[in-house]
Amino acid sequence: MKRFTALKFAAIAATSALALTACGGSGDAGAKDAGSDGPVKIGIAQYVTHPSLDAVVTGFKKGMENAGYTGDKISYDENNAQADQATNTSIAGKLAADKDIDLVLAVATPTAQAAAQAITSIPVLFSAVTDPVDAKLVKSNEEPGANVTGTSDKNPVKEQLELLKQIKPDAKNVGIVYSSGEPNSAVQVKWAKEAASELGLEIKEAAISAPSEVQQAAASLDVDAFYVPTDNAVVSALEGLLQTANNKKIPVIAADGASVKRGATATYGINYEKLGEQTAAMAVKILKGEAKPATMPVETISEVELYLNDTAAKKIGIEFSQELRDKAVQTY
Repeated sequence: MKRFTALKFAAIAATSALALTACGGSGDAGAKDAGSDGPVKIGIAQYVTHPSLDAVVTGFKKGMENAGYTGDKISYDENNAQADQATNTSIAGKLAADKDIDLVLAVATPTAQAAAQAITSIPVLFSAVTDPVDAKLVKSNEEPGANVTGTSDKNPVKEQLELLKQIKPDAKNVGIVYSSGEPNSAVQVKWAKEAASELGLEIKEAAISAPSEVQQAAASLDVDAFYVPTDNAVVSALEGLLQTANNKKIPVIAADGASVKRGATATYGINYEKLGEQTAAMAVKILKGEAKPATMPVETISEVELYLNDTAAKKIGIEFSQELRDKAVQTY
């Protein structure tokens, strides 16, 4: 199978005066290397369990191991809020109070926001954050401005909707279920509406406040297809939306490859394990004193990959073209 590398994305750049307040003014937050003051301790805060966020952590650990942080040279304090905001805030406070932690990895936007507000004296690296500037995590892409930087999972929404048009040319409207409590989701709905207007599509949306509402929200939309953004609440309850789509005999375009493996029809998506490895490379530079978060640019994945799910497509009567099959990095 061929690797699809044609799509490239620029790093996010903007400004937000609130970022300095949220992240604190400690742009020179220190960190120690494993070889200097003993083993490095990294706090991991993850917002919820689902394959994409799990893959970020897996990739991060793999990247650290490849850089020589193995065995007694490194330890992890792993925490998962399971999409509960009170727990999310509590985890950030606990990590802030732990004087032995050298760096914090915050996975997903709500977790990164909580960590940025609570932790100002050590480096915080985020990952799987769609728009760090909109989330008020950094001052700008080029110079984040404080102790927080990381990697963005900004996804190619227009290209993903173009993929829908290739798979289902007669599609006229697309349903999006999204969490009203996730800023990154609102941004993606906006991007989807902008792209849809160029492609002759109409976006119909349904907001939820909890993962348990996903299936009912999906069922309420009379649409020709679903688009699933990188919304943590929705992705954690994806099976409910997939069941609704199968009942309606309509495709589901996801924003990540892991969701296609779970049953979505297709995507041009990010490899989240590679995103985690990229975040680890940033962590290594910080720990070795080669870079500081305040001046370390936010990074994005420079390529996306085409994922197809044959089983899901056949359930709704869709056949992928040979052109798409040749481009796919993975077909399930």
